[in-house]
Amino acid sequence: MGLMPNQLLRGYEVIDDAKTQLESVCPGVVSCADILALAARDSVVLTSGASWAVPTGRRDGTVSQSSDANNLPGFRDTVNVQKQKFADKGLNTQDLVTLVGGHTIGTAACQFFSYRLYNFTSTGADPSINPAFVSQLQALCPQNGDGSRRIGLDNGSANKFDTSFFANLRDGKGILESDQRLWTDNSTKTFVQRFLGVRGLLGLTFNVEFGKSMVKMSNIGVKTGTAGEIRKVCSKVN
Repeated sequence: MGLMPNQLLRGYEVIDDAKTQLESVCPGVVSCADILALAARDSVVLTSGASWAVPTGRRDGTVSQSSDANNLPGFRDTVNVQKQKFADKGLNTQDLVTLVGGHTIGTAACQFFSYRLYNFTSTGADPSINPAFVSQLQALCPQNGDGSRRIGLDNGSANKFDTSFFANLRDGKGILESDQRLWTDNSTKTFVQRFLGVRGLLGLTFNVEFGKSMVKMSNIGVKTGTAGEIRKVCSKVN
């Protein structure tokens, strides 16, 4: 199950094109790891989010293991499982909520959430979903329909980097079960509320905190010096 969502990841051609252009003028200098980190920042800026300084100088790994994908949060993961996966990499609960907030842009395939719409634990739709929203999602992802159809993760604002994603969690309109659980679990709900500016809580500025958490995440397991390599082609080792 952990590997399945990765099979539908898109956009690799953007990274490959950037790498090709860089290799033509500065061969063996800029790693694929750095390109990916910079592209993530630029995608936020292009969707009206704030920029942040990206540390560079990473080198690429020489070993890829499919089992590593199991370290990624899954779409059915409980909050405790999500928190543990983040903690294992040195990230805290605020980082978890902040980085999941990146779902303010992007999409998910019906096959990863349609089970919430039909006979969820044998009781109909997932009760944590806003009933009116259930009907909207059922129209977009009919039972036994095309599971590869993609739906915006941030209803009504899927192409703009903002706090609308958190408002949707508050309103029972989270697409992924793992996302919606950030609102139903008290340990993460407070951070969602702080990003929404709920009165009585110390506010958090999403644009600022997202950049900080992205830098923390990009520093996990960094290779520098003579470790690893600078790949010539991002999809394979040299």
